[in-house]
Parts: sequence; C-alpha cells; structure tokens
Amino acid sequence: MSDQIETARGPAPSDTTLRPAAKLEGRLGVAQLVFMVVAGAAPLTVVVGILPIMINLGNGIGAPIDFIVAGVVLLLFSVGFSAMTPEVTNAGAFYTYIQKGLGRITGLGAAALATISYIFLLVAVVAYLGAAARNVVLNFTAVETPWWIWSAIGLAAIGYLGHRNVELSARVLGVLLVAEILIVAALDAAIVLRGGHSGLSVEPLTVSAFTHGAVGTGVMLAIFGFVGFEATAVFRSEAKDPDRTIPRATYAAACLISVFYATSAWAIINGVGVDDSVAAATSDPEGFVPQIAKQFVGQFAHDAIQVLLVTSFFACILTFHNVVSRYTHTLGHQRVLPRHLAAVHPSHKSPHVASLVTFVVVATSLVVLALFNLDPVVQIYTWFGTAATLGVIALMAVTSLAIVSHFRRADRSISLWRSAIAPGLALVGLATILILVVGNFVSLMGGEVVAILFGVALGGTACGGALWAIYLRNQRPEVYNAIR
Repeated sequence: MSDQIETARGPAPSDTTLRPAAKLEGRLGVAQLVFMVVAGAAPLTVVVGILPIMINLGNGIGAPIDFIVAGVVLLLFSVGFSAMTPEVTNAGAFYTYIQKGLGRITGLGAAALATISYIFLLVAVVAYLGAAARNVVLNFTAVETPWWIWSAIGLAAIGYLGHRNVELSARVLGVLLVAEILIVAALDAAIVLRGGHSGLSVEPLTVSAFTHGAVGTGVMLAIFGFVGFEATAVFRSEAKDPDRTIPRATYAAACLISVFYATSAWAIINGVGVDDSVAAATSDPEGFVPQIAKQFVGQFAHDAIQVLLVTSFFACILTFHNVVSRYTHTLGHQRVLPRHLAAVHPSHKSPHVASLVTFVVVATSLVVLALFNLDPVVQIYTWFGTAATLGVIALMAVTSLAIVSHFRRADRSISLWRSAIAPGLALVGLATILILVVGNFVSLMGGEVVAILFGVALGGTACGGALWAIYLRNQRPEVYNAIR
C-alpha cells in the first residue's frame, strides 16, 4: 500500500526531534560515482572468474551477447530509476524507491533484504580476496599461508578507509579501477592486433551463438557482473547536484560495464579460438584468462592479472562496505535502527559508527566461517555470493514495479516511456532473470540444504523488516510517520 493512502497514526514529528543535525558531506561528481559502481562490479574479477564459468555452463561462445542483454535490461531500468531520482531525497537507494512507490512496510522489508544481501556479498568477496592473495604469495614465494590472514589484512584496510571521508575511498577506487581496466584492455588490444588464435571471428556476436546452450544460465551469470548498480544513489548525500549527477552516473556505468564486458569476452574467445573456448574454459577455468594473457602479452601480464585480481576484490569490498554503511546510517537517521548508527564523524563527515558496525559484523562472520574450516572460494564465496545476487536481483525487480506504481499515481510531467514503458520492460527482464536464478538456485549453491538455509535467511530477513515496519506503525507511530 502506498504512502499516500496509508493511515497515519499521529502527527509526524519535526526533523529536529528525530534526526541528528549532523549530515554526510561530500562533493562526488559523475566520474567518482561511476568509479564506485564499476569498482563494485569488479571488472577484472568478472573477466577472469565469471567469464570462464559462463562459457562452460552457459551458452558457450555466446557469452558476449549475454553481457549486452544484461546491459540493455539495466539501461531500461536506469530510465525509470533516473526519472524517479529527483523525487527520492534519502540515500537508501533501492529501498527508498520501493518505499516511495509501494509504501513503508514493503520499503522496510526491502531495506532489510538489501542490508543482508550486501553483507553476504561482503563476506563472499572478503573470503575470495584472502584466497586470491594467498595464491599470489604462493606463486611468488612458494610459501603456503592461511587465506584468512590476508582477508583480515584487507578488511582492516577497508575499515580504515570506511572511517574516513568517502572522497578518499573514491580516489583509491579510481587508481585500482584504472589499473585493472588497463590490463584487460591491453590483453584485448593484443589479441585483436595479433588476429586472435586463428583470425578474428564475429561468430560470438551472432544470434545462433547466443541461442546455443543454456541461455538462461549465461544471462543470469552476466547479471552478476552488474551487482552494485545502485551505488550511485546510495551516495546521494555525498554527491554534488545529485539530481543531475546520479542519473548521468547511472547511465554511464551501465554503458561502460556492458561494453567493457562484451568486448573483452569477444576478444578472449577469439584469443583461445572459437572452436576451442568451451574446452579450455572447462579444463582450467582459473587459468583460462591468465594463460591467454601470458600467450599474447607475456609473463608480466600473467603475473599482473594475479596481483590485480586481489586489488579488484579490494575495490569491490570497499564499495560495498560503503554501501552497507550508508544503508544502516540512513535507517539510523530515520530511527528505524538505533540512532547511534546515524552519527557522522565531525572531521571526516563519514558514517563512522555505521562503518564500524559493518566491519564488526563482517569480521565476526568470517571468524566463524574460518573456524568451521570452510573453503573460501568453493563454499564461502559460492554460497554467500549466489545468495547476495538473488537478493539484489529481487530488489531491482521490485524497484521497477515501485517506479511504475509511483508514476501511475503521481501528477508529474514525465513521459510515458520514462514512467511506464521502460521500467515495465525492465521489470519483465528482471523478473525473468529472477525466475532463472530461483530455478537454478539449488544447483548454483551446490546442495539443497545450503540453498534452503540461505533462501530462508533472505526471505526471513525481508519479512522481518516488514514486520518491524508494522510494529513501528502500531507502537511507535511518530517514527513510522516520519519515514521518508
């Protein structure tokens, strides 16, 4: 039920009685916001880690089209998302859009789902960072080290940056992102200039290649490369002229990510050879891209990719740590969560308490998982990463529905394309992808018991957020009515 037709249980209190005076501050521009989103997408991680799986388990050499399809769906989503941005004043991203269109109860359910999804993603990527760093150390020194030591070091650095002003994070992300994009671009260029394995082929860009094999699995894995897409709106409070910068950054990020992925996938498939790609990706998925880099660029590129894979994970973690911190900060600001979470550092203007809580939750989770001696990639990354993807895709689908619902009621001079057609098409695309994920969830998680546990965790958390909203409406109407 929408906010416009929900029954108020009392007057909304003034902002001064509910919200702390301190506010997040920053001057993030379009480029910095794009860095946040693209770093969260972790392009090197997708090219090195996800692409071989898409070729192996999806539609083979049709992987480049998978990225294009995912990019088109997200561009359609961006149309409605951008149209609604001026009407959403909070930095809660998806959940605030859902709340605006579908009401506070659905909105707080979405907030809970978003928070646990991104915490799952943080746990997954921090574990993989530890494994990747361990492999780098082993490769250069032949010394075996526990993965959790490197995860702890990386997480400590993230905690420090999260405590500081967001612009420092943006500068760090910019440097790391440029490095990983340059190494992939160098590989793409080398393959093209040398004519690939046996000449350059456009077959991976044909309809027949796209429709061959498990198309649904390919597109589903491609969408994983765009997770973190909402980061532009999460930093609304720290962006300059957010009504202009957020839409521009959203469009730019969607275009950049999809073109980069599709181009790299096409080049790498040509580097291995169209006829040999599936076999190579199946036999050695971890070494698939590094070996191609060694062949076309040299040993330096092979080693650089291994090192930059670690920094790519680090950039991804930093982005999502900042996202979770700002989610919880916004909920604390509205007194949905304890008000202490809304504290803003007097010097750095950062959500330092929310950042610390995020750090503690992730660190504690990893300690428990390490004590159970779980594999950082096969188990932790696979389980938590897949569950996080399911949660985020569900959020994006519901956001599209909320955008259509909002503009059906609102008296706004927004074109039919921006208010209904584009978000409606995005809803169809995202709902289809969501069905594919749910249908393959057990196999992706590697077992029915694990799938049920994570499914219950996601669904239970979303329901818990909705029930908390009902409690607030009935028992603390002054807080409920002040939620915006």
